[in-house]
Amino acid sequence: MTLFSLEIATLFAIALGASRWRRAVVRRNAESWNTLIARLRPDWSDHESSSHSLWKQAINASAEDAWHRIEGPNGLWAMFQNASVMMAIADYADRNNSGVDRLLLETMRSDALQIRVCVFTALVQYAFSQANGGARSNAFRATSIYTSMAALTTELLQAHASGMVPEFVAAM
Repeated sequence: MTLFSLEIATLFAIALGASRWRRAVVRRNAESWNTLIARLRPDWSDHESSSHSLWKQAINASAEDAWHRIEGPNGLWAMFQNASVMMAIADYADRNNSGVDRLLLETMRSDALQIRVCVFTALVQYAFSQANGGARSNAFRATSIYTSMAALTTELLQAHASGMVPEFVAAM
């Protein structure tokens, strides 16, 4: 009898997970451009730092400087969230424009995953050792990948939705 109950509970958990996944896919596919832009978090860094340093890929500072410029874990968490939004922008472009460069989209998706891994690693290291060299190094790597991804997103928008570039740049 217990085995039967366990099987029913497992099937219920699988069905619940599948329905949640399906709702998330439907919700993601129904997102508009304005909804995506609203999800970006521009609040993690000052305007000068995000505008000049990140957009022009001028991160010539040390890992220590980058850590202070992104405001430590707050900036890392914002990059983590913005990376998923930029990946959603790539998905949106893929769904709504057939002429999008596939290599560009795959690069954006790969960068988003790398950012999320670096940020997660840096946050775990920070939680255990209060921003040692490893956490700062991962934060620096995430920042440089994030800069590259922001530039790729701008390139994508310029090529396929030039009217959306000002909104994206303002939100970043």
